[in-house]
Amino acid sequence: MKTSIAIQILPKRNNLTEVVEAVDEVIELIKSKGLRYEVGPFETTVEGEFNELMELIKDCHLIALQSSDAVSAYIKTSVVKEGHLLTIDEKITKHKQ
Repeated sequence: MKTSIAIQILPKRNNLTEVVEAVDEVIELIKSKGLRYEVGPFETTVEGEFNELMELIKDCHLIALQSSDAVSAYIKTSVVKEGHLLTIDEKITKHKQ
């Protein structure tokens, strides 16, 4: 099933610098998967197949928990069983400056 997720990981850390470092680790994990992704100021959007993205959501939590005591995540999903799912590019290209 074609799937698109938007994920925002918020690790509990002592200061803002440490939060950014933990988020950077999560983004590096996402990059390593070879999927189409777009980093935004609040969340990262990723496209792929349903099962691989559900696994990615779990892995993002685990990476953030390696250096944090707690993690909150905000996740949005869009899934189609068949047919066309709007891509990241279709959603945002016309709005880029």
